[in-house]
Amino acid sequence: MAESALRPIESIPAAVLFDMDGLMLDSEQAMLETWREAALAESIDADDSLWLAMVGVHDRASFAMLTQRLGEDAATRLRDTSYRLYDQRVVAGLPRKSGLLELLDLLEAHGIPKAVATSTRRERALSKLAASGLIDRFAVIVTGSDVEHPKPAPDIYLLAARELGVDPRRCLVLEDSEPGVRAALAAGAMPIQIPDLIEPGEELRGFGHRIAASLEQVREMLAGVLGGGGASAVAVRG
Repeated sequence: MAESALRPIESIPAAVLFDMDGLMLDSEQAMLETWREAALAESIDADDSLWLAMVGVHDRASFAMLTQRLGEDAATRLRDTSYRLYDQRVVAGLPRKSGLLELLDLLEAHGIPKAVATSTRRERALSKLAASGLIDRFAVIVTGSDVEHPKPAPDIYLLAARELGVDPRRCLVLEDSEPGVRAALAAGAMPIQIPDLIEPGEELRGFGHRIAASLEQVREMLAGVLGGGGASAVAVRG
């Protein structure tokens, strides 16, 4: 894939809002693996494309997609078995994405507020963050349990900004998925997308948001504008 220069960040953000799955935690690969295990255990024909279509989608909407495709009985069995297998991995602690801790250190060193804004329901989100050693790094954690309308609606990012006491239009949002990018844009925030398992399609790229290859590159961008070292523009996907 051709690379181009990522536009530098022009000003210091009032806050940085983090998605969780696929952005901070290497959880989407774990979800895909447990999906495959559950489908095999339940003798259900459910290929990877169905699961990938649900990446970044709220639990209620993803179960509706499953039910439409597989029927309620098979969808329920597949969901429950995959959740059970996945919960075992959550308890063990999901791997953190490369560069995450260094990025958090940089923001804390410069006093930049930060929040988690995840579509995952609260109980599971807190479990993931705790098991991965991240829960104490965020004063504000907003989940899918806290809003009426999940991503791609802007509610979760508007609430995160409000709880931090900042203008959402001055927030930097870090996302991996299309629904999350759309939610950030709808909130008036500035998203940087770091794709995980799914590359952004042409329609999403048409929004013109920044698309980085890694959290390390995001850190370099922020270090440039914060004066903490690093380049203010880096090579990215796109």
